[in-house]
Order: sequence, then C-alpha cells, then structure tokens
Amino acid sequence: MSLNAMTPEVPTLVLEAGDRAPGLARRFLAEWFREWGAGDDYVGRVLVSELVTNSCVHGEGPVVVRVFRDERDGAAVIEVWDGGDGRPVVCAEDVQATSGRGVFLVSELALSWGTRPLMEGGKVTWAKCGL
Repeated sequence: MSLNAMTPEVPTLVLEAGDRAPGLARRFLAEWFREWGAGDDYVGRVLVSELVTNSCVHGEGPVVVRVFRDERDGAAVIEVWDGGDGRPVVCAEDVQATSGRGVFLVSELALSWGTRPLMEGGKVTWAKCGL
C-alpha cells in the first residue's frame, strides 16, 4: 500500500518497497508530466521505474519519489530516496546476466544522473530528463 504525500513545493510519493512500487511510481510521474504539458513521458517512466526498482532491491525501508522541474533549464528531475547505504554503479556488460542493466539504462537515457547521501542515513539517486 502506498501513501501519497503531496507538498506544494515538490510532488512527493512515499511507497512501500515491493513489486507494486515501480508501477505506482510510473503513474505518479505520468500524472506530473501531463500536468506540465509534456508531450512524451516514456524516458521519464523508464528512469523512475529503474530507480525505484533499484531502491526496492538494494535499498532499505520505504522508497520516496519526488519529481520537479529544474528552474535553470525546465528539465524534469526525478529523485528516489531509500534508507540503504550502497550506491548504484554501472555494471560491466554481461550478455548472460538476467539483471543488472538498470543503472546502465539510466546512464544512457538521462541527461544527467547521480547519487548523494542523506544526512539521516540512506541516499538519493536522481536523474534528469527532458520534457
């Protein structure tokens, strides 16, 4: 079950880590992209799905998703917070692997991306994409 915590400053969604989280995050992002008049939300949906999946698999605790527009260039910024200490890394290509391509996909599709620690523990992983 998800909790939808909205603030006037930054649209925020709090999710329990699990199988439903990526789909709920995609719908949340799609609503905001529609609100902003974005013609295509495909890249944003892929990015949020990969970031949330990574947090559910490798992070701890609830997953927090925030989306907002960068005031400097108008691009969308997608942030995904979790309580895990590990940082996402782009894995070496392994054609035999059945998983492990998500961060590579993020690195290829996003205008920019990164991660930063949270003072209270855990991390934020973010990706920026055009509208």
